[in-house]
Amino acid sequence: MKIRRVVAGVDKDGKSVVLSDGTAPSTFDHQYLPGQAHTRIWQTDGTVTTAPPTTEPTTDTGPLSLGPGGSSFLILQVAPDSVVTDPRFDGAKAAQELATYLPDIAAAMEPDNPGMHQTATVDYGVVLDGEVHLELDDGVKIRLTAGDTVVQLGCRHAWRNPTDRPATVAFILTGVTA
Repeated sequence: MKIRRVVAGVDKDGKSVVLSDGTAPSTFDHQYLPGQAHTRIWQTDGTVTTAPPTTEPTTDTGPLSLGPGGSSFLILQVAPDSVVTDPRFDGAKAAQELATYLPDIAAAMEPDNPGMHQTATVDYGVVLDGEVHLELDDGVKIRLTAGDTVVQLGCRHAWRNPTDRPATVAFILTGVTA
């Protein structure tokens, strides 16, 4: 998945300028969960500033949730559910991939209920393409399609895709205090 990221800011003279324009550098297409991918667009560690960062603010393998006040902007491509029901699917290898590239999300996953997890974040999401279902407790599922939005307030959930093609969702996760 290639996502263009334009970063605009202010130069030393106070003029609005393009600081960078190119493919977001922290992208991962899952090998063992075909159709699943994510791109980290931007991250802050809790100190929000308009000053341009001195280093790339995203990472390929660090945590997605950066603690209280931290934020992450992520584009997530959700693979069809049929990928995991395929007899060739290797759940152990897919779990290892997740643990490498989204370690905090992998750690939050429930072993007895694949995909179900809970994070200490307020999440804002918008479906960009396709269809996903937000699964909550007791099997409640909410169907979301392109243009639909969701706000999650630290709730236990999973993303399901009952269709035959990947769906794309943009998220902003903001860390909260317990």
